[in-house]
Amino acid sequence: MSIFLGIDGGGSKTSCIIGDENSVLGTGTSAGSNVVRVGESRARESLGAAIRQACAAANISPSRIEKTCVGIAGGALPEVAGVVRRLVSEFVSGEVAVVGDMVIAMEAAFGGGPGVIVIAGTGSIAYGRNSAGQTARAGGWGFAISDEGSGHWIGRSAVAATMRAYDEAADVRSSGLLDNIMKSWGISSREQLVVAANKSPDFAALLPAVLSAADAGDATARIVLTHAGGELATLAGIVIARLFGKRRAVPVAVSGGVFGNSATVRQVFGKRVRAAYPHASLNTTVIDPVKGALALARKNAVL
Repeated sequence: MSIFLGIDGGGSKTSCIIGDENSVLGTGTSAGSNVVRVGESRARESLGAAIRQACAAANISPSRIEKTCVGIAGGALPEVAGVVRRLVSEFVSGEVAVVGDMVIAMEAAFGGGPGVIVIAGTGSIAYGRNSAGQTARAGGWGFAISDEGSGHWIGRSAVAATMRAYDEAADVRSSGLLDNIMKSWGISSREQLVVAANKSPDFAALLPAVLSAADAGDATARIVLTHAGGELATLAGIVIARLFGKRRAVPVAVSGGVFGNSATVRQVFGKRVRAAYPHASLNTTVIDPVKGALALARKNAVL
């Protein structure tokens, strides 16, 4: 029996899945392992923890793993792939392939077929492939200049929106969104918020605070999430237009914690994609990319 390992190394969460040729044997999760965001030391800790957990659940020694596929943002870059390959090889035997996170999400959503996948987790990207095998992407250029609609983008936009509201009505002392943000960051004043926000914090960690405020009826939080859904629809539209045009049928799928946790983002995204591309076949059931990583590990063993 051959043993395969798939890894989805996200910025906020690492997921592992171990399987044989046909079955899933065990899974594991840990903190984020995207080396660009968390650094090599934390990435090593997270990868090791998730792999050990999955191996324990499967009652499989890491030495039995023959093929591993890791999907991670930036995985197409040789310098990133080299670091990730070295880190994973500290814990498992066999060959280790490193690909972009959109590649494993595409595999999970469409196998080898055509379609467009939009990922919105800590970061964001739209990626697609048509029936001729041509590919295209939009977004995913990093949180400083891109990643529209992502967890990081939502958190940063929420902080910015609370400060704009203060500028427009300085007598407004608090709001549900502001209170949630300050509680999430463990601070107690607007002045402390400004200092914290300008120290390059983990804005993606504010996503639960924004979602909670929106669920409680906070108008600003709802506007931020609506805007996020629109930004993600724009990314999808760029890829659809480049690969399929307006008149060709195209399967569209979504992945990532933003889609998984926000009905508002899903609804706005779906409405705008369908309005712009009526022939799109949209699946808003959130795809689990780690299953694509396992599938690619198995395929690599066959090829």
